[in-house]
Amino acid sequence: MKLEIYQVDAFTDKLFGGNPAAVVPLNSWLPDDTMQQLALENNLSETVFFVPGPGDADYDFDIRWFTPDIEVNLCGHATLASAFILFNKLHYQNESIRFNSKSGILTVNRTGDKIKMDFPSWSPSVLHEVPPLLLHALGIKSFQGLFQYRDLLVELGSEDDVKHCDPDFNLMKKLGAKVIISAPGKDCDFVSRFFASEAGINEDPVTGSAHSQLIPFWSQRLNKKVLYARQLSKRGGELWCEALGDRVTISGRCVFYMKGEFGIQD
Repeated sequence: MKLEIYQVDAFTDKLFGGNPAAVVPLNSWLPDDTMQQLALENNLSETVFFVPGPGDADYDFDIRWFTPDIEVNLCGHATLASAFILFNKLHYQNESIRFNSKSGILTVNRTGDKIKMDFPSWSPSVLHEVPPLLLHALGIKSFQGLFQYRDLLVELGSEDDVKHCDPDFNLMKKLGAKVIISAPGKDCDFVSRFFASEAGINEDPVTGSAHSQLIPFWSQRLNKKVLYARQLSKRGGELWCEALGDRVTISGRCVFYMKGEFGIQD
């Protein structure tokens, strides 16, 4: 069986920026272990697969995301990349795409040179106990606040604190949790970085799903609904965000990198 694969840099307007995602369109699902092996072979933070929904469904495609180690329940940059490929390479004609996922229906719209995703809003709760290893794993002595929904959210004092954080990734893996660090930005509303050693990703370049937590958090902190964010990985990325109650929108640009073909046994 021959299949197409695309690679897209998401949340950037520059090649080799943002977060690269491998996109594999399918007509029907491959076995789970095959998709996991393909994600490991690609060795990107996520490989995304999608198949057309049944004709009577209230959505257009089913979508799934795999890191090199595990399947995840939500991934922003690979969803953005999937929509980009559908709009620009696979001749999808509508301006809106509805993806059915493990996090519910995700609606994606083309808006000018950006793609806007409608995601769940995950308002994090205060965490009163500091997990063992957290401070040592992050290499910090203190923080402004500690919160959690899906991921640990560590609020730091400044953009420079986020930028210069130097985690010990062996300890991060032992911590057994995904970790977001975030602070107010100098030329944007907030900045962040995202570490997921327990999922096979030491640092994710740009993380849409983390913003399901970050948007409601900073919207409340800054008393703003519309926010502009940067993720301060080495590749870097930018996101245009809006808080809409139980939903958030996350918009970004994409750059096409390559198209290829691979074969697997039927």
